[in-house]
Amino acid sequence: METLLPIVIQIVTGILGGQAVGAAVKQVAMSQLPKILSGGIGGLAGGTILGSILSDPAMASSAGGLLSDAVGGAGGGAILTAIVGAVMNAMKK
Repeated sequence: METLLPIVIQIVTGILGGQAVGAAVKQVAMSQLPKILSGGIGGLAGGTILGSILSDPAMASSAGGLLSDAVGGAGGGAILTAIVGAVMNAMKK
């Protein structure tokens, strides 16, 4: 359970970050499936990267570790969704 919770948090916050970017930036207009997939994948990657940068074994199981998972997940999901949206928009032209 200790290893599964950060992954779930990263994916869920990544999806939320991707949905937020999709709603805020009209150039990223795409259907729900690409937003969900890119948000989830980006959230997992962003949370992992931020977790490795801020790796402190004392914080690994505390609220600070879960907060970095959530922030990294939301940021990673938003960034990857914006990139995927820009690429899909450029391919339409």
